[in-house]
Amino acid sequence: MAAILNRNPYFCNSKALAKSSMSQKVLLSSKEINIILHRLACQLLENHLDFKNTVLIGIQPRGIFLASRLAKILKEDYGVKKIDLGFLDITFYRDDFRRGDKTLEANKTKIDFLVEDKKVVFVDDVLYTGRSIRAALTAIQSFGRPLEIELLTLIDRRFSRHLPIQPNYRGRQVDAINGEKVKVMWEENDGEDVIYLVKT
Repeated sequence: MAAILNRNPYFCNSKALAKSSMSQKVLLSSKEINIILHRLACQLLENHLDFKNTVLIGIQPRGIFLASRLAKILKEDYGVKKIDLGFLDITFYRDDFRRGDKTLEANKTKIDFLVEDKKVVFVDDVLYTGRSIRAALTAIQSFGRPLEIELLTLIDRRFSRHLPIQPNYRGRQVDAINGEKVKVMWEENDGEDVIYLVKT
């Protein structure tokens, strides 16, 4: 798993960001993120108990860190013995992947378990337009037909939706304007846990 996480092309050093010319402020500190993660883990535990028929799937590229952290908390802090954890790449399922001149690079999909008749929880760090989730709903069909699909997100930009998609679990709602970007940093990839609101 570590090798997959380390190859993430969206690495962003938080110290470099702080020194950049972009105006930014801290939305959530490491302590606040930790509290929210434990709340989300408890909500998942309440609805899915032993996770025998539930799988967690982190959406590449940034949702994999949140999914991995939640799986770790559920196992180490709440005694869940086994959780099927996967990573899903949606690059070529997006409705905008042919737009623009930039060459897109796919990330790794790792789903080594069956999703047929399982409860699937999609995990992503930021819910913005909803297009990534729409793509994930299409992509997951290649692995079987889930019994049910839920969505968990750390940050919900609720006024930015292009599609009628809402999370079942959310960490924090953020009312950011189009000229602002929510940047989620993870210790294992970016050096620290912190969430910034960046004015681009």
